[in-house]
Amino acid sequence: MKPKAQIVDLPVYQPGKPIEEVKKELGLDRVIKLASNENPYGCSPLAREAITAELETLSLYPDGSAAELTAALAEHLNVASPQIIFGCGSDEIIALIIRAFLVPGDETIMADQTFSVYKTNAEIEGAVSIEVPLVDGKHDLQGMLDAITDKTKIIWVCNPNNPTGTIVSETELVQFLDSVPEHIMVVLDEAYFEYVTDASYPNSIPLMGRYPNLVILRTFSKIYGLAALRIGYGVAQEEVISLINRVREPFNTGRLAQAAAKAALKDQAFVAECRKRNEEGIKYIQGELDRLGLSYFPAHGNFIMIDVRRSGKDVFQSLLRKGIIVRPGFERYPNWIRVTVGSKEQNDAFIGALEQVIAEVSPVV
Repeated sequence: MKPKAQIVDLPVYQPGKPIEEVKKELGLDRVIKLASNENPYGCSPLAREAITAELETLSLYPDGSAAELTAALAEHLNVASPQIIFGCGSDEIIALIIRAFLVPGDETIMADQTFSVYKTNAEIEGAVSIEVPLVDGKHDLQGMLDAITDKTKIIWVCNPNNPTGTIVSETELVQFLDSVPEHIMVVLDEAYFEYVTDASYPNSIPLMGRYPNLVILRTFSKIYGLAALRIGYGVAQEEVISLINRVREPFNTGRLAQAAAKAALKDQAFVAECRKRNEEGIKYIQGELDRLGLSYFPAHGNFIMIDVRRSGKDVFQSLLRKGIIVRPGFERYPNWIRVTVGSKEQNDAFIGALEQVIAEVSPVV
């Protein structure tokens, strides 16, 4: 059985290690996972109630068009329902965009380092990924513009960027969009949109009126706390969404996910409280990192990328033995780790463990 030649050497996506696996491997009773940027405060009580009510309908297929959720989200975003598409997480929307618009030999531009799913899906379709190095952890927008050729079809801007947490401002984004040819799609991945408090951050939805080539991705996995249900969405011009829908599988989002997301939208007080606590957590962790003499990128999502000045993988393993799971293994940043901002208790435990590890693991010379 012969696979596509382009997938043979593709790396398999490595999610953060699960808590249960670490407990079993290391014989630990208490493990804190700060590796996958999950919401430490769970989800809205309204979402839990909606899930419970929906349990009576498990024998029925979900609404393939997610009509009720689409209408609720369209009202929340002040867009038309045909401008929205839902997926099994925003990851699926990424895959669908690439399936719909890229053919072998096409080029797609992204940052290096950024969310790996862009490149993986492009290569599955035989497209060529052009990676433009970050500058101080931030997108080099001019460098991305300079990389455009007559083969360029899609440009990806992860904002805040995963894993560095840096942002592109609205002024920077508008200048960039003004310079991108109209036939090239720009996908703005805003998975951490609701966490950002910086006033310069783009109000991106209204920009679609000026830039019909703009596609915006968001998710219910992060601040809404519905990661287990796998539901994200894309927003774009109706014509673009119609084309993406042509390659979408039927029933790609479940009944529980649709019901929970619809209920979660109603509880913006929960979102605001999570944003406030996350901001407090960022300030606390950054203050402690300053005390420890460690540098980090400005954090605008619910995670911080830290220069531990030691092998990130070694620090990861040492933290793991202390019951703290973080994320290492960034090709362009081998001496860095990414840590999710947790609850106050989790953040305290992380800093305590990190201080011990810094004393135990030798710096890279």
